[in-house]
Amino acid sequence: MYESISRRDRRTQLLAKVPEVTLYFWIVKLLTTAMGESTSDYLVSHINPYLAVILGGLGFGAALVLQFTVRKYIAWVYWLLVVMVAIFGTMVADVTHIVLGVPYYASTIAFAVILTVVFTTWYKVEKTLSIHSVYTFRREVFYWAAVLATFATGTATGDMTATTLHLGYLASAILFAVLFLLPAVGYFLLGINEIFAFWFAYVMTRPLGASFADWFGKPKSITGLGYGDGIVVVVLTTLIVVLVAYLSVSRRDVQKRSVPRSYSGQFNGFN
Repeated sequence: MYESISRRDRRTQLLAKVPEVTLYFWIVKLLTTAMGESTSDYLVSHINPYLAVILGGLGFGAALVLQFTVRKYIAWVYWLLVVMVAIFGTMVADVTHIVLGVPYYASTIAFAVILTVVFTTWYKVEKTLSIHSVYTFRREVFYWAAVLATFATGTATGDMTATTLHLGYLASAILFAVLFLLPAVGYFLLGINEIFAFWFAYVMTRPLGASFADWFGKPKSITGLGYGDGIVVVVLTTLIVVLVAYLSVSRRDVQKRSVPRSYSGQFNGFN
């Protein structure tokens, strides 16, 4: 199926605004989810929680404006926004539980419904959920709305398994590692839809990374290793900076075709 390009879309057409999905993509994505969890927890526990949320929101807003200002994919700009989504998305999920008193299972369901609505609306309007089609302003808006919803959903899900279901951080991390790998197995061995496989794995990166971050950072009394959130933040931030710097120089994650000839919406999500 091919999509027609409206005159308005032609005027707002951009170069590719998101990276190619490579092994580097998944590594940096997992690091950012883990870093966002630890950073959020560190800020909330070391400064006024309300001030922390405000700062997280301002940082997210500034990174979002920067991403929409540039006209093509720039590694450090893109990943800066992902990091801020990870931090602010974690804060939103935590505020929903701690401040508003919403149980984790309820917030997990609520955020999952929001994510479903985003995906449904995106597909209804654009006829594709492929990240290889993110080169118009409208599609980029849908993309980042989905990303933010996946982070909130994943955060609530990870907290639910670790605390409400009493699995602890390590068991939760192992569970989500299996769920993260399942779409790849299904894609390569069973031929399941690549776009579904990509987004399912993408959602799982959030609770997977966060569970490992909590396992390393949280006290032993609550099933962690007790290294502290601060140490985890420093280590993960260093790794992210090094990898993003490498990608900025090597450009190994830049999509080879900025504006596809067709709008088939198909891509290899695990290349």
